[in-house]
Amino acid sequence: MQAMRLNWKGFAAVAVVAMAAQAAVAAVPLPALGGNPAEVSVSGLSAGGFAAVQLHVAYSATFKRGAGVVAGGPYYCAEGSVVNATGRCMTHSTSIPVSSLVSTTNSWAASGAIDPVSNMTGSKVYMFSGTSDNTVKQPVMDDLKTYYQSFVPAANIVYKNNIGSGHAMVTDDYGGACSVTAAPYINNCGFDLAGEILTQLYGPLNPRNNGTLGGTFTEFNQSEFITGHGVAATGWIYVPQACTTASCRVHLVLHGCKQNYTDVSDQYVKKTGYNRWADTNNIILIYPQTSTAATNSCWDWWGYDSANYAKKSGPQMVALKAMVDRVTSTGGGSSLPAPTGVGTSGATSSSMTIAWTSVSGASGYNVYRGGSQVNAAAVTGTSYTDTDLAPSTSYSWAVAALDASGAAGAMSSAATGSTIAGSGGGGTCYTASNYTHTIAGRAYALWGLTYAYGSGQSMGLWNIYAITTLKQTGPNYYVIGSC
Repeated sequence: MQAMRLNWKGFAAVAVVAMAAQAAVAAVPLPALGGNPAEVSVSGLSAGGFAAVQLHVAYSATFKRGAGVVAGGPYYCAEGSVVNATGRCMTHSTSIPVSSLVSTTNSWAASGAIDPVSNMTGSKVYMFSGTSDNTVKQPVMDDLKTYYQSFVPAANIVYKNNIGSGHAMVTDDYGGACSVTAAPYINNCGFDLAGEILTQLYGPLNPRNNGTLGGTFTEFNQSEFITGHGVAATGWIYVPQACTTASCRVHLVLHGCKQNYTDVSDQYVKKTGYNRWADTNNIILIYPQTSTAATNSCWDWWGYDSANYAKKSGPQMVALKAMVDRVTSTGGGSSLPAPTGVGTSGATSSSMTIAWTSVSGASGYNVYRGGSQVNAAAVTGTSYTDTDLAPSTSYSWAVAALDASGAAGAMSSAATGSTIAGSGGGGTCYTASNYTHTIAGRAYALWGLTYAYGSGQSMGLWNIYAITTLKQTGPNYYVIGSC
């Protein structure tokens, strides 16, 4: 997010600029380590902070310990609009409708789009905002505190907002000058932020290891969880030596914009202070990575990749949840590889067909929508029609092969698709200049061209002269057409 304010026309769906380099696949799968599923938490900076809030709220049954948020904001703050993202959610140029976001949270929880909000009552939250942070200003974090107080007891929330840091992850011994905002966005402020976050989430900790770490760093294959969608082919995991034989805590660490491995090498993975605490406190650290094909290398917290970005069904959300599930599993699953070629077709107002390429040795398949299995019995073919869907709604699906004993193998990357409008209406049309469409949040601009949100269809030049009719066929989903 650090670069977002420089050129908002650069915010775009990453499918427009898919990178061939993403095809590289790491040889090492993410291990099943039997981590304690009751001891899972998440933290992040900037876009990673917004994404950490999303995961904590949407998957509150998974991230039971809570979240650490550095320079983030309220859940669903952008409401699918890049204008909201760069305005009220960063500079606080207009007020954030916190009460409305709380209502949306409750509504989505009631519908099952996210986990029940009651799960958050037992979790902890640590918030940090620097007084010199002019990228995500303190009033945004103030609103995050107000939002969380609707779900998390006040006694479970810590808010540190009196250090003169810029927009950065803060340490007590590494990085740039405390008040700057500059790559790699890690600042030495004489304050051990990673330690404070982990202490708030897990309680008193053993002293950190300031010497040689006893655990191992492993680059793992992210492609078995997701391909494209702004996510890199590989991520990193740190496993303390004790966690090879004991059930350990699990903490997901999300970098900010312009901070993935390609942007800053291993600095966020190895220099932010988490590992030395994890090493002496039996905490497994997962460091997923975006790709440079993602908008400014950001995690999706305003909808550049999916209209469902903040729900359990969001492609990035599904993948990050699946990574945690793998690490907390005991390895009792099948060794069958993830199915490939997963795609969607045949959309109706209430159903979608998912198809994939067969896996050698598979006795059947399970199909997952938004991370939850939807087939009652094993699917014996290579396609499945999911029903009882809502019209004009985007969903994501993944598939896993089953061995002869019925154990599931690795889950495929997610495939997305949208149901069509129901018989009650054919959608709403908007005819306006491409510039007006972007301001209204119906389209986005990239390098002087305009693209429709949801469908990603090219609309031509980004200016006040090019006129396009967009038809809304679903929430934050537009196609070029007429009514």
